[in-house]
Amino acid sequence: MNTQLIAKLNEILEWELSGVARYLHYSLMVTGPNRIPIVKWFRDQASEAFDHAATIGEKITALGGHPSIKVTQPPERNEHGVMAILNESLEYELEGLKMYEAVLAMTDGNIALEELIREQIRLEQEHVEEVRKMLAPASSH
Repeated sequence: MNTQLIAKLNEILEWELSGVARYLHYSLMVTGPNRIPIVKWFRDQASEAFDHAATIGEKITALGGHPSIKVTQPPERNEHGVMAILNESLEYELEGLKMYEAVLAMTDGNIALEELIREQIRLEQEHVEEVRKMLAPASSH
Protein backbone atom coordinates (compact mmCIF):
# COMPACT_ATOMS: atom_id res chain seq x y z
CA MET A 1 0.00 0.00 0.00
CA ASN A 2 1.32 3.42 -0.99
CA THR A 3 0.66 5.53 2.11
CA GLN A 4 1.38 8.83 0.33
CA LEU A 5 -1.13 7.99 -2.38
CA ILE A 6 -3.74 6.95 0.19
CA ALA A 7 -3.14 10.18 2.12
CA LYS A 8 -3.60 12.27 -1.03
CA LEU A 9 -6.74 10.36 -1.99
CA ASN A 10 -8.09 10.96 1.53
CA GLU A 11 -7.46 14.69 1.08
CA ILE A 12 -9.56 14.53 -2.08
CA LEU A 13 -12.24 12.51 -0.28
CA GLU A 14 -12.42 15.16 2.45
CA TRP A 15 -12.52 17.90 -0.19
CA GLU A 16 -15.39 16.19 -2.04
CA LEU A 17 -17.34 15.56 1.18
CA SER A 18 -16.91 19.23 2.05
CA GLY A 19 -18.19 20.06 -1.42
CA VAL A 20 -21.51 18.38 -0.58
CA ALA A 21 -22.00 20.76 2.35
CA ARG A 22 -20.65 23.74 0.41
CA TYR A 23 -22.94 23.34 -2.59
CA LEU A 24 -25.98 22.55 -0.49
CA HIS A 25 -25.34 25.73 1.51
CA TYR A 26 -24.97 27.73 -1.69
CA SER A 27 -28.27 26.37 -2.97
CA LEU A 28 -30.04 27.44 0.21
CA MET A 29 -28.70 31.00 0.00
CA VAL A 30 -29.77 31.85 -3.55
CA THR A 31 -32.63 34.32 -3.87
CA GLY A 32 -34.11 36.33 -6.68
CA PRO A 33 -35.95 35.73 -9.93
CA ASN A 34 -33.36 33.29 -11.33
CA ARG A 35 -33.30 31.21 -8.15
CA ILE A 36 -34.77 27.95 -9.47
CA PRO A 37 -32.19 27.06 -12.16
CA ILE A 38 -29.29 28.23 -9.99
CA VAL A 39 -30.50 26.21 -6.99
CA LYS A 40 -30.84 23.16 -9.22
CA TRP A 41 -27.30 23.65 -10.55
CA PHE A 42 -25.84 23.91 -7.03
CA ARG A 43 -27.78 20.86 -5.84
CA ASP A 44 -26.57 18.92 -8.86
CA GLN A 45 -23.03 19.92 -7.86
CA ALA A 46 -23.66 18.67 -4.31
CA SER A 47 -24.91 15.32 -5.66
CA GLU A 48 -21.92 15.04 -7.95
CA ALA A 49 -19.52 15.80 -5.08
CA PHE A 50 -21.18 12.99 -3.10
CA ASP A 51 -20.75 10.61 -6.03
CA HIS A 52 -17.09 11.60 -6.42
CA ALA A 53 -16.52 11.10 -2.69
CA ALA A 54 -18.02 7.61 -2.88
CA THR A 55 -15.87 6.73 -5.89
CA ILE A 56 -12.67 7.96 -4.26
CA GLY A 57 -13.58 6.23 -0.98
CA GLU A 58 -14.09 2.96 -2.84
CA LYS A 59 -10.71 3.35 -4.53
CA ILE A 60 -9.05 4.02 -1.15
CA THR A 61 -10.42 0.77 0.27
CA ALA A 62 -9.51 -1.12 -2.93
CA LEU A 63 -5.92 0.07 -2.44
CA GLY A 64 -5.94 -1.18 1.17
CA GLY A 65 -6.49 2.19 2.82
CA HIS A 66 -9.01 3.54 5.28
CA PRO A 67 -11.30 6.31 3.98
CA SER A 68 -11.43 9.50 6.00
CA ILE A 69 -14.72 10.76 7.35
CA LYS A 70 -13.39 14.26 8.01
CA VAL A 71 -15.45 17.06 6.53
CA THR A 72 -13.86 20.49 6.48
CA GLN A 73 -16.37 23.23 7.08
CA PRO A 74 -16.64 25.46 4.05
CA PRO A 75 -15.75 29.10 4.69
CA GLU A 76 -18.67 31.38 5.51
CA ARG A 77 -17.93 34.73 3.94
CA ASN A 78 -21.47 36.01 4.44
CA GLU A 79 -21.55 37.12 0.82
CA HIS A 80 -24.57 35.40 -0.65
CA GLY A 81 -25.01 37.17 -3.95
CA VAL A 82 -24.90 34.76 -6.85
CA MET A 83 -21.73 36.28 -8.33
CA ALA A 84 -19.91 36.07 -4.97
CA ILE A 85 -21.00 32.46 -4.55
CA LEU A 86 -19.86 31.62 -8.08
CA ASN A 87 -16.47 33.22 -7.44
CA GLU A 88 -16.15 31.10 -4.29
CA SER A 89 -17.17 28.07 -6.30
CA LEU A 90 -14.51 28.81 -8.92
CA GLU A 91 -11.81 28.99 -6.23
CA TYR A 92 -13.02 25.69 -4.81
CA GLU A 93 -13.07 23.95 -8.20
CA LEU A 94 -9.57 25.18 -9.07
CA GLU A 95 -8.31 23.82 -5.74
CA GLY A 96 -9.84 20.43 -6.50
CA LEU A 97 -8.37 20.37 -9.98
CA LYS A 98 -4.88 20.86 -8.49
CA MET A 99 -5.47 18.04 -6.00
CA TYR A 100 -6.53 15.60 -8.70
CA GLU A 101 -3.59 16.61 -10.90
CA ALA A 102 -1.21 15.92 -7.99
CA VAL A 103 -2.65 12.41 -7.62
CA LEU A 104 -2.27 11.75 -11.34
CA ALA A 105 1.50 11.97 -10.91
CA MET A 106 1.28 9.29 -8.19
CA THR A 107 -0.61 6.59 -10.12
CA ASP A 108 2.63 4.70 -10.83
CA GLY A 109 1.40 2.46 -13.62
CA ASN A 110 -1.98 1.64 -12.04
CA ILE A 111 -4.03 2.06 -15.22
CA ALA A 112 -7.42 1.82 -13.49
CA LEU A 113 -6.44 4.52 -10.99
CA GLU A 114 -4.92 6.68 -13.71
CA GLU A 115 -8.07 6.45 -15.83
CA LEU A 116 -10.26 7.26 -12.81
CA ILE A 117 -8.18 10.31 -11.92
CA ARG A 118 -8.06 11.50 -15.54
CA GLU A 119 -11.86 11.31 -15.68
CA GLN A 120 -12.12 13.30 -12.44
CA ILE A 121 -9.73 15.91 -13.86
CA ARG A 122 -11.90 16.18 -16.97
CA LEU A 123 -15.01 16.67 -14.86
CA GLU A 124 -13.34 19.25 -12.61
CA GLN A 125 -12.03 21.12 -15.65
CA GLU A 126 -15.54 21.18 -17.08
CA HIS A 127 -16.83 22.60 -13.79
CA VAL A 128 -14.19 25.34 -13.92
CA GLU A 129 -15.15 26.17 -17.50
CA GLU A 130 -18.86 26.22 -16.66
CA VAL A 131 -18.39 28.50 -13.66
CA ARG A 132 -16.21 30.85 -15.72
CA LYS A 133 -18.97 31.02 -18.34
CA MET A 134 -21.51 31.78 -15.62
CA LEU A 135 -19.30 34.59 -14.31
CA ALA A 136 -18.77 36.13 -17.76
CA PRO A 137 -20.89 39.07 -18.83
CA ALA A 138 -23.93 38.11 -20.86
CA SER A 139 -23.16 38.06 -24.55
CA SER A 140 -25.32 39.55 -27.23
CA HIS A 141 -24.79 36.70 -29.72
